[in-house]
Amino acid sequence: MTPLQAVAKPDHVPFFITGPGQSDILFWIVALVLIGAVLAAGILFFWLHSLPERMVHNRAQFDIVAVLALLSLFTHIHAFWVAALLLALIKFPNFSVTDVSGPLDRIAKSLERVVDDRSIEEAAPALPAAKVPSPPASASAPEPTAVLTPKVKHA
Repeated sequence: MTPLQAVAKPDHVPFFITGPGQSDILFWIVALVLIGAVLAAGILFFWLHSLPERMVHNRAQFDIVAVLALLSLFTHIHAFWVAALLLALIKFPNFSVTDVSGPLDRIAKSLERVVDDRSIEEAAPALPAAKVPSPPASASAPEPTAVLTPKVKHA
């Protein structure tokens, strides 16, 4: 083939059609988009896969959910991931030994408040009776006295 037979690139072709000896622009654009799409899909997959582990409420539940999530990741059995997600959505009570004192402390504080409220009411001095001007000596009516009633708190 002689150099006279080589045809130069005409002006009416799109930008991604290259002339002889030039770099293929469309190839590099598609390659970069494909690499970005694969990385984005991988990040989305692993982020979604770790969703149950980020939703757990306590340590024992986290261990169970993490094992189920790893089993689903390595065996490709999606039922493990669904089970991990369902377990993560349920809030289990914490039955650890350190947590036993929590409810007992709340009960004790509540009882202390009740006792303190009653002791304050009992220790409050009685209000003195209001002095009423004495009626004339001709009327023999008994003197009125103030009556104190305890205040009752309703919970």
